Amino acid sequence: MRMCLMGRNGMGKTTLLKCVMGLIPVASGQVSFTGTDLRVVPAEARARLGIGYVPQGREIFPQLTVKENLEVGLAARGDGRRTIPTQIFDLFPVLKQMLGRRGGDLSGGQQQQLAIGRALVLEPKLLILDEPTEGIQPNIVHEIGDILIKLNHEAKVTLVLVEQKLLFARRVASDFCILDKGRHVAGGTIDELSDDDVVRHLSV
Repeated sequence: MRMCLMGRNGMGKTTLLKCVMGLIPVASGQVSFTGTDLRVVPAEARARLGIGYVPQGREIFPQLTVKENLEVGLAARGDGRRTIPTQIFDLFPVLKQMLGRRGGDLSGGQQQQLAIGRALVLEPKLLILDEPTEGIQPNIVHEIGDILIKLNHEAKVTLVLVEQKLLFARRVASDFCILDKGRHVAGGTIDELSDDDVVRHLSV
């Protein structure tokens, strides 16, 4: 599955992702992953369950090198592995070319690739991305879309993303869920996202 969370600004999309990651408490209801109630799992332990997270704004470490940023992600693995999976460089060859460069010296698109790569060193079952195309040049946006689809098809990684760009969402997602003030108001396969849904819930 490739699920896109949609909705106007301030409708609870990022809040939902942060609840899944344990960055803010769940006010009511239950959040579970592969049968585990995440409410009782500390935030720092959720990555070891197989959940990767790419936050809005990327949040890489600008003073660390690309290699060091990727190694930070390795620290969250539960198996003690401390080598970067070769798959990361297959997906993002530009990162291999820039291993010694500081994260802060990369372009916005390269930083986003680094942020995704850092999450993927966990080899997660679920990858959560918050606004992955924000502030990125169109050619890199298309490339990231291709990579996300490939991860889902070939590595069987489930994707949950928040995305404002409708064309990107329609291309990458298989399903959608629209939130309005924290409530689910529409959803289905991405082919079922109607013009009426867009006008009622997404248009500014």
